[in-house]
Amino acid sequence: MTDTLRLGIAGLGTVGVGVVKIIQRQADLLTARTGKRIEISAVSARSRDKDRGVNTAKYGWEDDPVALAVRDDIDMFVELMGGSDGPAKAATEAAIAAGKDVVTANKALLALHGQELAVAAEARNVTLRYEAAVAGGIPVIKALTEGLAGNEITRVAGVMNGTCNYILTQMEATGQGYNALFEECGRLGYLEADPNLDVGGIDAGHKLALLAAIAFGTRVDFDAVALQGIQSITLQDIRRAGDMGYKIKLLGVAQMTGRGLEQRMTPCLVPASSPLGQLEGGTNMVVLEGDSVGQIVLRGAGAGEGPTASAVLSDICDIARGIRLPTFGQPAAHLKAAPPASAASPAPYYLRLTLKDKPGALAKVATVLGDNGISIDRMRQYDHPDQDVPVLIVTHVTARPSLDAALAALPATGVVEGEPVALRIEDV
Repeated sequence: MTDTLRLGIAGLGTVGVGVVKIIQRQADLLTARTGKRIEISAVSARSRDKDRGVNTAKYGWEDDPVALAVRDDIDMFVELMGGSDGPAKAATEAAIAAGKDVVTANKALLALHGQELAVAAEARNVTLRYEAAVAGGIPVIKALTEGLAGNEITRVAGVMNGTCNYILTQMEATGQGYNALFEECGRLGYLEADPNLDVGGIDAGHKLALLAAIAFGTRVDFDAVALQGIQSITLQDIRRAGDMGYKIKLLGVAQMTGRGLEQRMTPCLVPASSPLGQLEGGTNMVVLEGDSVGQIVLRGAGAGEGPTASAVLSDICDIARGIRLPTFGQPAAHLKAAPPASAASPAPYYLRLTLKDKPGALAKVATVLGDNGISIDRMRQYDHPDQDVPVLIVTHVTARPSLDAALAALPATGVVEGEPVALRIEDV
């Protein structure tokens, strides 16, 4: 006789509906693959009467997700509501306390409260899984915790927000500016309720913090992620970077250095010929580097009903099979906080400056850079119809504090108009 795994699903938005559809459509296949009948006992959402395009009438209903989490007729709580606090956190805590396994797609909840939730889950001998929280349908959590368990991870990098990648690639493809494409994303439903979570790099920063905790065996520490969004990137930057053989991406990078754990989610230039440079539209890509395996590139849909629901089901199926792993790959109670890196590792930088059309202007800029230990690799000056001269500089490898000191000194030269733009060039 086949055992039954009974689910309680909180949240019937895009992902929740996708999970219900898969369970209804693939019931026999899921049983064949896990040895258990996976069934939905009850659900919870904001509105009982909303037409979601899927039949939920046969399931129990709870207006309160906390009540759902502790029902006697569920074995697993599936949290798909979102939000770092409030009902999502309360219901997840209640489920763990009641001895229920938990599957979630909530990257904000885990980035801010993952350590305490992991400790609580492991103390109760229940499993907390979250494949869908990072990079949608890409199985990157499984890759790190299982496939690459024999590797010392040296670097994690990737494009982890499809909305930002869509905007940046469409700027190049269509010639539209950031503002026009931001508005288009709003119309298409690509933006979070708070758009700054997307374009400000916060959503992707949550994901990076989770990957870093697994990769380097440390407590998740979102507060240590250096964040910079894409709002200041102009069409001019996109085109000028292309002239020099680069693409601009909102790139997350985590690596352990002699200065501590470096975590940053910032716009960077990457070689146009690299896998990341060729990534188009709303697709995500994560690059994992290990001492034995070398470099692995994972590419796929980073959001959407099907891909994210697929990731949720992968966790449900693993638990149904009896696969139980610590939340972050190692017992949470043993994880230590990593000292955050005091500064980013040295790298070349792209600088865009607007100079006054005066004799010796370039020489003054070069002097300021040289005085701060920065050497110039390449420089390009563009034709200009007025008195302002667009100039691009690619530096040799330099430390960011030195670059910041040079940028602070440039206004005193009297030849720089406006704010310079400085973007890191990442070798991937």
